[in-house]
Amino acid sequence: MLLELAGVSKRFGAVVAADAIDLHVAEGEALGIIGANGAGKSSLFNLVTGVLKPDSGSIRLDGRDITRVPVRMRCAAGIGRSFQVPRPFDSLSVFENLLVAAEFGGRQSGGDSVASCAALLERTGLADKANSVAGKLTLLDRKRLELARALASRPRIVLLDEIAGGLTEAECAELVSLIRALNAEGTTIVWIEHIVHALFSVVSRLVVLEFGRKIAEGAPREVIAQPEVRRSYLGIDAA
Repeated sequence: MLLELAGVSKRFGAVVAADAIDLHVAEGEALGIIGANGAGKSSLFNLVTGVLKPDSGSIRLDGRDITRVPVRMRCAAGIGRSFQVPRPFDSLSVFENLLVAAEFGGRQSGGDSVASCAALLERTGLADKANSVAGKLTLLDRKRLELARALASRPRIVLLDEIAGGLTEAECAELVSLIRALNAEGTTIVWIEHIVHALFSVVSRLVVLEFGRKIAEGAPREVIAQPEVRRSYLGIDAA
C-alpha cells in the first residue's frame, strides 16, 4: 500500500477530529472521501500531511512510518495537497507560484524546474495566464493553480480538498477531466468533495466520515445507498 493509516486518533478537547481511523490507499488508486461539515475530512488531510500530529495511531507512506515526520519532509517524500480555499502567493505570477512549488517541494532547480512548470501550465490550462498575478485570477483559474502547485512538487499521492467547490457545471467538468486523466496516468488521488457526481466520475472507492469516525467504505454507489450513510450525509431517514 502507498498510504496506510492505522488507529489514527485526534481530539481537540471534547471535539473528536479522528476516531481510530484505519485507511489504506493503493498506488494508482482514486479514493473519494465524503461526510457532512465537521465530519473530520480536512483534519484527516492535516494528519496525513503533518499539519496535525495524531494523539495515537500511525501513518505510513510506502511502508515507511511518517507519523512524526515534519510537513516539508512529507512533501519531499511525495505527498502533495490542494486546499479547499486556494492559497497562492497572491503577489507572485502564476508561473512564479509553480516555480516555488517545484524548487522547494519538488526539489528541482534551474532548467529542470522551468521546463516542468511550463509543461504543467499547458497541462492545467494556465499557459495563457503564466504572467498573470495570482491574486487576480478567476476562481476556476485559482483552482487550476492550486492543483498545478500540488503537482509541481512531483507527488506520488495528491490530496484534493473540495477542489470542485464553487465552480459552474462546465468548469467542474473541465477539472474532472483533468483529474481523471492524471489518475489514468498513474497519479494516486485522494479526493474530498461535496459534489458527488464529480467525485463518482473519478473514484473507484468511497469512504464516509461522521464526527471523525469512518462509518462506511466500499464501491461508491453501494456505499451511498447504505441507510447510515443516507442518514448521516444526505439527511434522509433510513425508515
